[in-house]
Amino acid sequence: MARPPLYDDALRERLLEVTAEVVDRDGAARAALRDIAKAAGTSTSAIYTLYGGKGELLAAVIEHGFASFGASQEQAAPGGLRALGLAYREWALAHPALYRLMFGGGLEDFAGCEPDPASAFASLRPLRAAIAAAGTDDVDRAAVAVWAQVHGAVSLELARVAPHDADWPAVYDAVLDTIEHSWGAAGRAPA
Repeated sequence: MARPPLYDDALRERLLEVTAEVVDRDGAARAALRDIAKAAGTSTSAIYTLYGGKGELLAAVIEHGFASFGASQEQAAPGGLRALGLAYREWALAHPALYRLMFGGGLEDFAGCEPDPASAFASLRPLRAAIAAAGTDDVDRAAVAVWAQVHGAVSLELARVAPHDADWPAVYDAVLDTIEHSWGAAGRAPA
């Protein structure tokens, strides 16, 4: 009779989520595997079995983040630029610790754990397609420009550095209006 697996996909997922939260709170250098395991309701042996160690776990968290983010963008793609922008913000607000870990540069002390630029840019394939549909000559430059705008607005919102009464949905709508104005109606959802 086959031996049942010790660790399931739910535990893998929980470890990735908890790791992002612990690293966000404590920093990568101070995040201890025993704290991560305890918060996930498991043991450090589960981490070593599933991921190999801290460096590999951190790399898996980043890859998981970009895969999850990319999937949310793919789902929003039929709606055009505005839908992609809204999905960007929605995903970031639903995963703030992971978002900060992916884009905050907190893994510089762990070689091989920093975000892979190719992986990050691949998650923006739907944005590149929407930009290309708008007839822009330099799709990559335009995609990075749009990305920078939505990323900046979301990062400011998560950092809470604006006035305390800032209406973030309205601010974000203004950013999306600017993007749509700059990159054309072809990036919008069909009427």
